[in-house]
Amino acid sequence: MRILLAAIILLIPAAARAQRAPFPIPDPDPEIERKSFIVADGFEVNLFAADPTIAKPIQMNFDPAGRLWIASSEVYPQIKPGQEADDKILVLEDRDGDGRSDRTSIFARGLLIPTGVEPGDGGAYVANSTELLHLADTNGDGQADRTRVVLSGFGTEDTHHILHTLRWGYDGALYFNQSVYIHSHIETPHGVRRLGGGGIWQFRPETMQLEVFIRGLVNPWGHHFDRWGQSFATDGAGGEGINYCIPGASYFWAVGAERIFPGLNPGSPKYCGLEVVSGRAMPESWQGNLLTNDFRGNRVCRFVLSDDGAGFAAREQTELIKTKHVAFRPIDIKIGPDGAIYIADWYNPIIQHGEVDFRDPRRDHTRGRIWRVSAKGRAPVARPKLVGAETGALLDELKSPEQWTRDRARRVLQERGAAKVSGTLAAWVAALDRKDPKYDHHRLEALWTSEALREIDPALLGALLRSDDPRVRAAAVRVVPGAREKLAEPVEMLGERVLDENPRVRLEAVRALAAFPGVRSAELAMSALDRPVDRFLEYGLWLTARELAADWLPAMQAGRFSFGGHPERAVFALLAVATPEAVTPLLTMLRDGKVPRDQDPKVQDFIATRGGPKELGAVLDLVVRGESLPAARRVALLDLLARASRQRKLVPSGDLTRIVPLLTGPDEALRASALRAAGALRSNCLNTVNSTRPMTSQIATLENH
Repeated sequence: MRILLAAIILLIPAAARAQRAPFPIPDPDPEIERKSFIVADGFEVNLFAADPTIAKPIQMNFDPAGRLWIASSEVYPQIKPGQEADDKILVLEDRDGDGRSDRTSIFARGLLIPTGVEPGDGGAYVANSTELLHLADTNGDGQADRTRVVLSGFGTEDTHHILHTLRWGYDGALYFNQSVYIHSHIETPHGVRRLGGGGIWQFRPETMQLEVFIRGLVNPWGHHFDRWGQSFATDGAGGEGINYCIPGASYFWAVGAERIFPGLNPGSPKYCGLEVVSGRAMPESWQGNLLTNDFRGNRVCRFVLSDDGAGFAAREQTELIKTKHVAFRPIDIKIGPDGAIYIADWYNPIIQHGEVDFRDPRRDHTRGRIWRVSAKGRAPVARPKLVGAETGALLDELKSPEQWTRDRARRVLQERGAAKVSGTLAAWVAALDRKDPKYDHHRLEALWTSEALREIDPALLGALLRSDDPRVRAAAVRVVPGAREKLAEPVEMLGERVLDENPRVRLEAVRALAAFPGVRSAELAMSALDRPVDRFLEYGLWLTARELAADWLPAMQAGRFSFGGHPERAVFALLAVATPEAVTPLLTMLRDGKVPRDQDPKVQDFIATRGGPKELGAVLDLVVRGESLPAARRVALLDLLARASRQRKLVPSGDLTRIVPLLTGPDEALRASALRAAGALRSNCLNTVNSTRPMTSQIATLENH
């Protein structure tokens, strides 16, 4: 019994065993914790806020006024029987600009494990169990007095997987995440939207349009956009590091996905939160870097991004902060209005969710800290005055070096509305200096502002689609689907970018075409195969071929569509769909010699794997009569036929005894494979009820050999 118990203990992850064992609880003094930090060269840390003013910060976001909003839960991970739910939304202010909070107010209380907060639309959006709420203060006393259920039907199977990571996008949409144990069924005016498992949602409050942006990731508690609108995510329970988000893609642990796209750092620890460094308060070498939290390892990590074909590569650098203080649990990270880095410290010696009892007395329910990290020798950015500013002044803030300022200025403009902004925006764009090195980025910010206002200027969009900067072209391509009603020929516009010289622009165009059903979209998307295709673009093409299959596949089956007579495009699309309906067209192409030679093995294997008796008979004919086929290829196909017989109970049509000559051929491997196939076919035939006399004769022939 003791041996069995010891074996079970060894199977428990080391981190869980360590947390179950007694260990000393550290002194909760924030200064002791701060002194334990090993900080990257050139940086320093000060305490912005701490308990008892705040407790257990789950997510934080700044509003355009520079106030820090925090979702706080002392109830987490589970409310006790009879306990009154009194979790809060807190608002912190640094009114004198000294880098320390000097005022904390309670905006809302009585919540049950709020896991996300994002200010906007006259209040704040809050993730609250099964619901996305909007809380508003209508009488100006600083406390929410109106609660509106915006969306409901999100799953609650696990409290650290429920709705979280709220963030406004550059496009004016609200993005938020859920995790793998959650199953959501959301009724909207545009139909029911479902997401089983992890993923990122995209929501437009003004239209109530809710869509899935990406699927997968085990516990995605980090998501952000870079300067050019490219999206990245981190996973608090996965091991892929930084994930480059291709719209519509599926990632690790995506429920029901036939194919997932890997992260940029396989084998990495679990990360929580994500921020992109920008602005004058940070060193030049840190611009565009990604910051995220290894909450299990008590670290704040840094990654440098670089172009990698259509996608990116991410390389980990020396940590921003690391410590041996076991209660330092960084779970969220944001750049503030002053350009400094703010870190939400959950502060808890216990982090395990299922492995450690919910009532374990070592769980801390009252503490929490916000740390502020600044670069030595660099002055903080003067906090911009955005709320109440003139529209022209807000538009000028779109030129700011700080992404925080640009994003919040756009947010204020969006809330102001198209009627008050669009005319001034057009004049502002027209007055931009064409000689400014950042001219096209300024125009891109204007395009995103018009997208947020739902008043996209077709001329501006068209100009940016032809920008000399491929990053701008890629960003403009992503805007096209939302502007379809204002564009004369959006599909053809995207078709031009499918052949762009830059692979990321091609990837964006291929994915954007998936939003336009029709055979023309499929034809244009597959033309990307005329240029080099890397792993990012190949996956995007695979997704688009599948998403448009309802249009092009029936047309191909009816003989009305052939991808412009380009067999390599047809083969790629058919293999991407990978359904039984794709077998017959592929078999026809194979017999007619229209399959590109380098694709022959994939096509043959697919037919043998998905085909019915007729198609399996064609594969057997290919093996029997295919002396020109390499022996290894014939062996592989025979093994697939044997597998089809064993697993799918299918037998090739025609006379099975045509396999007999292979049983006595000169190649030993081929003889062995033929024998295995003959045995499988014979066994399956014998199990067939009411075998015909010809079949019985074939069985006898196989037995004799």
